[in-house]
This record gives sequence, structure tokens and C-alpha cells, in this order.
Amino acid sequence: MPNPNSKPLAAGLYLIATPIGTARDITLRALDILAAADVLVAEDTRSLRRLMEIHGVPFGDRPMYSYHEHNGGQMRPRLMAALADGKSVVYASEAGTPMISDPGFDLARAAREEGFALTSAPGASAVITALTLAGLPTDRFFFAGFLPSTKTARRRALEEVSAVPGTLVFYESPQRVAAMLEDAADILGDREGALARELTKKFEEVRRGKLSEIALSARETPPKGEIVVLIERRSEKIRESVPEERLREQMQTMSVRDAVDFITAETGLPRRQVYQMAVKLSGEA
Repeated sequence: MPNPNSKPLAAGLYLIATPIGTARDITLRALDILAAADVLVAEDTRSLRRLMEIHGVPFGDRPMYSYHEHNGGQMRPRLMAALADGKSVVYASEAGTPMISDPGFDLARAAREEGFALTSAPGASAVITALTLAGLPTDRFFFAGFLPSTKTARRRALEEVSAVPGTLVFYESPQRVAAMLEDAADILGDREGALARELTKKFEEVRRGKLSEIALSARETPPKGEIVVLIERRSEKIRESVPEERLREQMQTMSVRDAVDFITAETGLPRRQVYQMAVKLSGEA
């Protein structure tokens, strides 16, 4: 329940995080803002209405608007006008923290550019929740959002983040996650990773292991629901000492392709890098 003694909100745009699963994961501050704001805005108004009903937050006669990627251009002027009239406007993402893979970015940027106050009430985030469960380093991480849906573009995007010195975090759909993990194992090397799904919900699950193992698991038992994929950072030790001698040894008894596959699996290096090394060694022979 919101605090009945909460003070009226000052004019400005308020960003509140909403639960990614369990309804009780909303914060008391977010409930207070929802109860006091002059104008309610949501990526999905049905979800926000349901959340407010669960927690006993009254609607009153306040307006509620939908704001999403398809109507942002038409809706922003109306919301900017409300802010200019001294109204307090609250925006809630469908689930999680606004601005994280969320259409509210343009709304917040417009409010900031117009000089209106911008306030964020932190809360649930699938990225942070997955990081706490994956068992991978969290001192440095890079959130890359959703990768492109086509294979060529996806592999190119993976190459772009291959050298990032931190845990990689992606959102992915159930239909594409197996292919994404296979491409990641090929491009980034067979690093340790985790597939987290349905976080904070009844069927929450985290699959951990090598990327190739998780990819096989996703093929054999396709996951359902909202998915976060996490991938271990590139090994500094491997980066500093490229195993050319091991590759040279294997190329004496194997085809180039088999030798590349062997060293890729052994070291976790990106296959492209090992292949380029093999080409170089072949030219020296």
C-alpha cells in the first residue's frame, strides 16, 4: 500500500521500475509515486493498471496514457505539454527498469532537453538479477541488449564485443537463443556462460556451463519465457599468450580445419582468431 502521508509530487517526469515477475518486487517509493502523480504513463497500460490494483493504488480521475515505440512521436508533445503545465508525470516500463531496452528513452531525453526535472526510482532489472545468479564476474559487465535476428548481422555484432573486458549480457528470444549461443561459441570461443529465464517467476531457471553445452541444452530442451544470456569475459591469460606452438603441433597430424577446431575447444579462443593463426602458419610452412 502507498504511504497515505506522502507529500504531493513536484512537477517533472518520474521513472519507476516495475516487477519483472513477482508483483511484490515493486518498491514502496514507486507505489508512493504512482499514488501521487498527476499523469500516469505506461508502456503497457493494462500491466500498470493490474499492478496498481494488486497494491491498492487508486486511479482517481487521473489520465493514463500508453507510450510505446509505435506512438512515441505522437504522444511526446502531449506529455511535454503536461510537464510545461507543472504536472507530475510518471512513466512505467512494462517490466523492469525504464531506459533499459525500453521505449521511454526518447521521452526522458525530451524532458531533459526541455529542462524538466527527471527523477528515477530504482527497482527490478533483469540484467542485474541475472548477473547476481549467473556466477560470472560482476565487477565489470557490458549490456548489449538484443542481438540482430539474422545470422550474419548477429555474428558481426558478436565480433564487435569479443574483446570487451567484462561479462557480456544479452537479451534473447526463446526462438533464437540456441542459434545465438552456437554463434557465440564460434565467434567468442567456448567461454563459460549462463542462460537465465523467467527470473523471479514460478519457473525461474539458470543453465550454466560452456556456451556449446548451453547451446546443446537449448536445442534439446528449448527454453521458454524471457531470457537473459551471460558470457564470461575474454581470458587475459589466453590473450597475452597465443598458443601458436600447440596449433603448429596439431597441424602436423590434422587437417587445418580439425586443428583449428581442436585449439578453439582447448583454449576458448575465438575460432576466427585461431583460423587466422593457422593461415599464417600455413604460409610459413
